[in-house]
Amino acid sequence: MIEGEHVASRLRIGLFGIGLDSYWPQFDGLKTRLEGYLRTVQEKLEGFHPHIVNAGLVDNVDRSFEAGSLFRRQEVDLLFLYVTTYALSSTVLPVVQQAKVPVIILNLSPEPSIDYDQINAMGDRTRMTGEWLAFCSACPVPEIANVFQRTGVSFHQVTGMLHDDQACWIEIREWVDAARVAHLMRHNRLGLMGHYYSGMLDIYTDLTQQYAHFGGHIEHLEVEELVALRKTVSEEEVMERLTLIHDQFDVQDDCSKEELTSAAITSVALDRMVSHYRLGSLAYYYKGTGNADNEEAIASIIVGNSLLTANRVPVAGEYEVKNVQAMKIMDGFGAGGSFTEYYALDYREDVVLMGHDGPGHIAIAEGKTKIRPLKVYHGKVGKGLSVEMSVKHGPVTLLSLVERKGGNLMLQFAEGESVPGPILEIGNTNSRYRFPIGARGFVQEWNRHGPAHHCAIGIGSQGSRISKLGSLLGIEVIKVC
Repeated sequence: MIEGEHVASRLRIGLFGIGLDSYWPQFDGLKTRLEGYLRTVQEKLEGFHPHIVNAGLVDNVDRSFEAGSLFRRQEVDLLFLYVTTYALSSTVLPVVQQAKVPVIILNLSPEPSIDYDQINAMGDRTRMTGEWLAFCSACPVPEIANVFQRTGVSFHQVTGMLHDDQACWIEIREWVDAARVAHLMRHNRLGLMGHYYSGMLDIYTDLTQQYAHFGGHIEHLEVEELVALRKTVSEEEVMERLTLIHDQFDVQDDCSKEELTSAAITSVALDRMVSHYRLGSLAYYYKGTGNADNEEAIASIIVGNSLLTANRVPVAGEYEVKNVQAMKIMDGFGAGGSFTEYYALDYREDVVLMGHDGPGHIAIAEGKTKIRPLKVYHGKVGKGLSVEMSVKHGPVTLLSLVERKGGNLMLQFAEGESVPGPILEIGNTNSRYRFPIGARGFVQEWNRHGPAHHCAIGIGSQGSRISKLGSLLGIEVIKVC
């Protein structure tokens, strides 16, 4: 199991239902019925995530404090409050105040509608009232929302049906996905190796703000450590890594044996460094000028970093801290997250060409990623092997972590489509993207909010999940399209 998956598995989600204990002696079978509904919610949530902490039906103040204590001891990251029937807000507030995590109010009706004829034919108004109370989930939500708002409790709502409501349960699943990624980011270890690419003012960032918004840990690494690790790689390990490289990539005929061997050595050394520091992501840049060992280590790093990225340890070049955070978010959603930037606009086809030199996310490539030799790394020191790929054709999402004036961070995303067509075969990642507001409109709107020139590209439509993640983290989210 890789570190990121292990961290995500520690996520705990709290669940509790609410009711009013004075109802139970008045309406026979009502409590049992509502507890059955609560079990159904638990079972559905367990289909999304295995670790659900169910405090049961909270129906008085004593049970409220007990449930809050349970959630605090279990260190839950998110609470689902299932409103089964009317309940006093005074029995709800202590739970969430002790848990101190975001709350999702589930306003779920057990059926699409009340069977009016059946209830009216009962002839017993007590039984009729008990039946109505089983459908009364919408009643206390305004009261709860009012109290949460006035006491500073962060909450969100999902309104729908317990059964046969796909849209409702997709939304609930997205909240679970967002909580999983928020947890992942809070426990992620980001490695920074080298220094910024000199002159790219847009990529500079305040690392303390990364801690403030995401948590986690940042480990500063020396290139010399990677160089030292390269010297410990055995011939057997080199051969095994070369076999893996040929399996995972389409190695072009003009790649030299020497450069492939160097890339294999660096790849093994990178894996050791990542394992030693338990890294979940890495950003790097280093010239290595004047030191042959350092220069060779950095020049041979692209293939190994591409393998790491595909193995859920995203790697960003040019020391792009903000963008590797965006890549980690996209990867946490299972969408990939490949390093990219504008290449050019094709007005004839109304597409935006985007890609980047350095590592690519080969797990989201259209076909097998090519390895090509380059005589120069444009704008950088060195030469060597690089990767060439396009992102899988179909829906995609671009994500940028934007640093605003004053230091606050913002998530900016756009949804579009990766489309087939000619690309520049220059040994870099390179894709064609079409957006619903057109190439011209996309570029205008994307740039308007002041992002850095890099962004992370992932497959699928991830905007709704990104918006929910922003809500959980308290980060502003901008949708471009």
